[in-house]
This record gives sequence, C-alpha cells and structure tokens, in this order.
Amino acid sequence: MGWLFVFLAAMSELTGVVGLKKYSERKTIPSLLLYVGGFAASFAFLYQSFNYLQVSTSYAVWIGIGTAGAVLMNMMFFGESKSVGKLISVLFVVIGVVGLKALS
Repeated sequence: MGWLFVFLAAMSELTGVVGLKKYSERKTIPSLLLYVGGFAASFAFLYQSFNYLQVSTSYAVWIGIGTAGAVLMNMMFFGESKSVGKLISVLFVVIGVVGLKALS
C-alpha cells in the first residue's frame, strides 16, 4: 500500500509541475488550482506513505520519480532541450529509484 501512495504522490507532483508551468506563463485560476492542488495532493499522499514505508526511502523515491518525470515531461511537451547528457542523467536517477525500491 505504501508504494501506491508514493506513486500517487509522484503523479500528483507532476500535475503540480504542469500547473506551475502553466501558471508561470499565464496567471489563471485553473492553472493556479492545478499547481496548488497537485502539490497539496502530492504531499498528502507522501505523508500517507510514511505509515507503511521508511521516510527516507519514500522521500527519495518520490523525489526521483518527480525529478525524472518533470524533466521528461518538459522535454516532450514544453520544448525543453534534449541532450544525451540529460537523458543519461535521468537514466541514473531511474536506476537509483529502482535500486531503492528493490532494496526496501
């Protein structure tokens, strides 16, 4: 159950990132709600994961998924530059997250 909460927290964080990007471009109520709601839900789900998993593991996996997801999402949907170095760095983040999950 704990890993489900970490996954939901990471997906909510990505929703917050999209809202933040949209809110930085145009200050609208819907983008503000997406931004604030996404991050609020993310913290709520992360907090729930602490009831099942170690805080250090939950937090590290949440950060890793959020970081890798945000970079890839920005590359695909918002025109951020793509480079081999960035992709390799994201791969290392994913390897670290998988390693933490496998060892806990």
